[in-house]
Amino acid sequence: MGTFRGLIVYKKAFELAMEVFEITKSFPKEEKYSLTDQIRRSSRPVCANIGEGYRKRRYIAHFVSKVTDSDMENTETQVWLDFSLSCKYITNEVYNDKSAKCSEVGRLLQHLIRYPEKYGCGQQL
Repeated sequence: MGTFRGLIVYKKAFELAMEVFEITKSFPKEEKYSLTDQIRRSSRPVCANIGEGYRKRRYIAHFVSKVTDSDMENTETQVWLDFSLSCKYITNEVYNDKSAKCSEVGRLLQHLIRYPEKYGCGQQL
């Protein structure tokens, strides 16, 4: 069945988290412990929760709970992108790109939530 790293959603979420890290390097220093920290801290758990849930996929409820947490963190990342745009720390082009990637990750997470059996959930591993 592979590992969580082989999941398309994990790869896309990891890529987005790294892109968020790169764009936040240019945020003002006064945002270091607020917006910069918040957006980085919300983008990374998307991947971590996918990994945690995948390792416990024997238990459907646990898997769905962790993937739901990923979806929540992904939505939080979108909110911080909204603030980043409003504060003029990122361009419309960057915002649209990252926002589209958040939406794609969200759709993929929803697929995991709706169809956990397609990911080996509930089976003896």
